Amino acid sequence: MNCRHCGQALTLPFLDLGSAPPSNAYLTKQQLHAPELWYPLRLIVCRSCWLVQTEDHAGRDSLFGADYAYFSSFTTSWVAHAQRYVESVTARFGLNASHRVVEVAANDGYLLQFFKAAGIPCYGIEPTASTAAAAREKGIEIVERFFDAELARELVRNGRAADLIAANNVLAHVPDINDFVRGFATLLTPQGIATFEFPHLLNLVREHQFDTVYHEHYSYLSLVAIERIFSGNGLSVFDVEELPTHGGSLRIYAQRTESGTQPVAAAVTHLRERERAAGMQTDAFYSGFQPKAEQLKNDLLRFLLDVKRDQRKVGAYGAAAKGNTLLNFSGVRPDLLPYVVDRNPAKQGRFMPGSRIPILDEAQLKADRPDYILILPWNLRDELTAQMSYARDWGARFVTAVPSLRVDEGCAP
Repeated sequence: MNCRHCGQALTLPFLDLGSAPPSNAYLTKQQLHAPELWYPLRLIVCRSCWLVQTEDHAGRDSLFGADYAYFSSFTTSWVAHAQRYVESVTARFGLNASHRVVEVAANDGYLLQFFKAAGIPCYGIEPTASTAAAAREKGIEIVERFFDAELARELVRNGRAADLIAANNVLAHVPDINDFVRGFATLLTPQGIATFEFPHLLNLVREHQFDTVYHEHYSYLSLVAIERIFSGNGLSVFDVEELPTHGGSLRIYAQRTESGTQPVAAAVTHLRERERAAGMQTDAFYSGFQPKAEQLKNDLLRFLLDVKRDQRKVGAYGAAAKGNTLLNFSGVRPDLLPYVVDRNPAKQGRFMPGSRIPILDEAQLKADRPDYILILPWNLRDELTAQMSYARDWGARFVTAVPSLRVDEGCAP
């Protein structure tokens, strides 16, 4: 396999999680009687541009189908994060009714609703029918297609260029990252701004976040890789912010290389140096990650086996993609984890891909009163433990498996 950015042969292995079905391919009851399609799940590092990437197996159409079940608005903290972003960029770049904002991967309108409320013209690009429909219910215009350079050219021909393009947690989701980035350089007005948010590879390695690896994430990104990809496709980075979201993310600010006028912030140089000091352009940085993932798997299995041996009850919260990676790599099935609850109606009544654990309404927790609640989206631990504070009334203890197994002290009922 060759690097999907620079074309060099890939020779440095990083992580092997065996195989798994697509992480958002939630099953219906009828599908339980049919086989599932599993793909190898391995990461390789490009020694030329330092882009970490999955082996090519699954196409985007099979991963982002019409019944895609991830809806951004069900995470309260993420919606608040989006609102703060809108307020920040509106003030920083003086956005008003004379400008146009576009969000690529607009999902259910969680972010554009705030631009719309502020009277700033906007539209979204979203290929999944389920989330596009939810965005339209908020009164947001959606172009229901995958974004690429061809679509960008078409939009520009139709007078729909953007002064600001937002792209949150989508840059890692595209198989042809060069074509995708070229689309931003095309769609932007000459002095337009594009922002990208994505989990930072530096944190993934340092915090052992192996469960953020799944087929929908084709790339795992650092500033060093991003700058090389952007420079080859008409964009340049002028600022960067480090964010706590998704276990530690970057927000990259970019402009058209040939016409942008924004000065380069010192934060870019500082982060570039931190990545260099961490060794992100050396083989050593990527070695040793596999045993850490296997240790986390073993710790979770040991915990669940002990719970079963002691005849205690456990349930899980959050039918998240990262939870599917964790459960499938660990080999967890309903005998060890009988259910996962989730607030998203699109997931309730379905089953986790691979593990086939049923997904139920949150009311199941109050009815079952488990001794332990395993929080699969560990990055939302604080938000979810507050949301489920009622479980402490019967002495439930909250558990997360990443970046290490953590069982809180709980309290007596």
